[in-house]
Amino acid sequence: MTSPILDISSVSLSFGRLKALDGVSFAVSAGERLALLGHNGAGKSTLFKAILGFLAPQAGHISVTGHAPGTDPARIAVNYLPEVVSFPRNLTGREVLAYFSGLRGAPRRDVADLLSRVGLADAADRAVGAYSKGMRQRLGLAQALIGAPRLLLLDEPTSGLDPVSREDFYKVIAEAAGRGSAVLLSSHSLEEVQNRTDRVAILAQGRLCAEGTVAQLAARASLPTTIRITAHAGAADDLHAAFGGRRINGCRLEIDCDAATKLSVLARLGQHRQALSDIDVAAPGLNDIYRHFSGRDRAEDRT
Repeated sequence: MTSPILDISSVSLSFGRLKALDGVSFAVSAGERLALLGHNGAGKSTLFKAILGFLAPQAGHISVTGHAPGTDPARIAVNYLPEVVSFPRNLTGREVLAYFSGLRGAPRRDVADLLSRVGLADAADRAVGAYSKGMRQRLGLAQALIGAPRLLLLDEPTSGLDPVSREDFYKVIAEAAGRGSAVLLSSHSLEEVQNRTDRVAILAQGRLCAEGTVAQLAARASLPTTIRITAHAGAADDLHAAFGGRRINGCRLEIDCDAATKLSVLARLGQHRQALSDIDVAAPGLNDIYRHFSGRDRAEDRT
């Protein structure tokens, strides 16, 4: 069995009485994209700093390609993109990447390809001071891709990007994973990462609440699938009597069911197709999953 690129085992880290991380364990393998989710103060930034070797856990261990964080082999293996990037304003995008390529011992001939991959080929020789925030973020991604890192750490990587640029950004991340990089990214944009990562890990108050695919976590939480029906005029009453559910705006009906009964409910609805104008199936989303496992609903109920 191949060892994971990033292995986090029972990691705990405190600042005085504040326990920032409490027994956190998960792993990220080559070619895998894992989204780290959590509210502000959940422990995401602390964990990133520990992976980079800036903070030492009081318990547990972290390994990057089998090496301790902060050692030369671990530093060579990982590249990091912070939420806010900063580069010398008087250098061009090409010069920035050439400089960092030299630091990493990567060939400078790859700079043009990196700029093209993040959509900055036309701005390669423009001063970074003239870049928009989104352009600087894309330059930061290009810098993070230098040398084909074994592990990509991305902290809120799409901050400042417009929707089209965000889509392009995730395509580049998918390509990096396809080349074998392990990707760990933190994000508050749950809908954004839902279909663009392989697994999610949810932190709350320093503890790992849940980890797995969206489908696995939805099943574990027993979250319902909602079937939304629009009935032809005069047919909503009969459908409501047959299926139950919630009446909405007279002609609409919502039925909640679990994964095990979804197909049987849809089959029964097929027997009433003459009464149906439209039907939509909404599986539990990452927002629902996050609220369930992080306890955000319970916290809001107490305020």
